Amino acid sequence: MADQLKRDLGPIEAVGLSVSVIAPTMGMALNVTLAVGAAGVAAPLGFALGTLLVAIVGLSFVFFARRVTSAGSSYAYIGQTFGPRAGFIAGWCMLLLYLGGGSGSAALAGDFIKAALADHGVDIGVGWIVIAVVALAVAALFAYRDMSVATRLMLVLELSSVAVIIYLGVRILIAVHATEGLSLAPFRPDPSIGWWGVGYALVFAVLSFAGFEAATTLAEETGQPGRAIPLALLGSVVLAGLFFVFASYIQVMGFGLANAKALAASEAPLNTLALKYGNIHIATLLDLAAAVSAISCVLGTMSAGARMLFVLGRGGLSATLAKVHPRYGTPAVAVGVVALLMLAGLVGWAPLIGPAKYYDNVGTIAVLALIVAYIGVTAAAAVHAFRIGSPLWLALGVLGAAAMAWPLYNALYPAPAFPDNLWPYLVVGWIILGGILATRRPAVAPAASPRQHAAQ
Repeated sequence: MADQLKRDLGPIEAVGLSVSVIAPTMGMALNVTLAVGAAGVAAPLGFALGTLLVAIVGLSFVFFARRVTSAGSSYAYIGQTFGPRAGFIAGWCMLLLYLGGGSGSAALAGDFIKAALADHGVDIGVGWIVIAVVALAVAALFAYRDMSVATRLMLVLELSSVAVIIYLGVRILIAVHATEGLSLAPFRPDPSIGWWGVGYALVFAVLSFAGFEAATTLAEETGQPGRAIPLALLGSVVLAGLFFVFASYIQVMGFGLANAKALAASEAPLNTLALKYGNIHIATLLDLAAAVSAISCVLGTMSAGARMLFVLGRGGLSATLAKVHPRYGTPAVAVGVVALLMLAGLVGWAPLIGPAKYYDNVGTIAVLALIVAYIGVTAAAAVHAFRIGSPLWLALGVLGAAAMAWPLYNALYPAPAFPDNLWPYLVVGWIILGGILATRRPAVAPAASPRQHAAQ
């Protein structure tokens, strides 16, 4: 096998990967109720401010993406400032994000398809696990063979699922405008809750963007990466942010400004709105759209996770993991390992607790690891900017680190109930394992590609 990834991608493919990992449709099917529970009818305001905060964090990734051309993402960025072993641990954290996000999304894909069939009286029972395994297998096949096809497929799948929610949203807006009238109240703090609730909703808003940095893992496969990757990063955040604000607004207005508690308590708010403003067929279409979004997320996280494992292998973890398929130019061995790790969690844990709870558990674990890596990147950007005498980038790095400290604090305090209180310790254990691997392997080196150029 070769040792260089195939460079045949452009900005569209990079956007496709980031958008698929963000999985906007799946996020809006799950996270709006949480934001409403925190901020009441002001949830859309929380998503708007969350978009701004994530854009600030994203600028730290842009700072490095313009200077470092490596599939290592946070590994390479932090390694540039704090050394290769610190970078290795950051990459190790991002690997956990992609493993948890992909495995959990596969479970949800099965669950959404099960719900779509249940709309028409078909109960497949535990058959969702078969669908989830098939989703993983299909994702592995595409990630193994051709990344250009895979990224375009991700983008098509995600945009098609987004279109379904936009269609429902237009129906809701027309109906509400004709009866009660539209309102700007969702963009002002809820009088009964205030700004504190908006601040807490920011946690769910920011975490809805988890994975926006995935495009950086394609730096070695993208033409003109110093331009294409920053464009993909900011483009993904802006597009996802606009959609999040729209999707949260239609849900708030669809339920009604006086019914925020009903929305917060709803287990399937989009289905409820589809039945209220449409029919059972639209509800089924929404379930299928969410399943498509979940499958796209599986493919995206597997692709990004494989590239992160590939760079960890190249950095000293294992030379075998750093092998590239001679024909397809993909990190074939790493794809296989990531797929097997995702499968292990899916078949070993998910059937015991159900797909929704499994996604919640592995998603929480993944997000905690992500926050650690994001704080590392923003801190590295601030330190690097200080060294080169750039006060603007220094300020943006400090603001980005502060923005990520808030959701980390809320994830840890007050301490969640069992078993959720165990997940921070699991992430700490994962970080310690990464530290041991980085310390005991003298071969650990910067996450540089054979063709990397870094502009200090």
